[in-house]
Amino acid sequence: MTRPEHPFDAPWQAQAFALTLALHEQGLFTWGEWTAALSDALGADAQDGAMYYQCWVFALERLIDQKTGTTEAQRANLAHAWRRAAQATPHGEPIKLENDPEASLICQ
Repeated sequence: MTRPEHPFDAPWQAQAFALTLALHEQGLFTWGEWTAALSDALGADAQDGAMYYQCWVFALERLIDQKTGTTEAQRANLAHAWRRAAQATPHGEPIKLENDPEASLICQ
């Protein structure tokens, strides 16, 4: 059996894969919980595989929410804060959440 030379179509897919493994290794969820979450997310999309990694990320988000008590709205707010922080960070500098110009508004 030959292995594909590039198992991922984009870097974000490899990052999602690595993040899932790291969270599992840290004990956030069992492998059985992960496979059930991924299977639920794939549903009918498993037929052609075109949405496989989008389903992967969706499953990971839902599983993290279940395990940590976060909500989709909290994740969305955090994603917006990271985007604003990235835009406010000078090129070449590390992106830090405290660089979000609206951070003081969020914390109040």
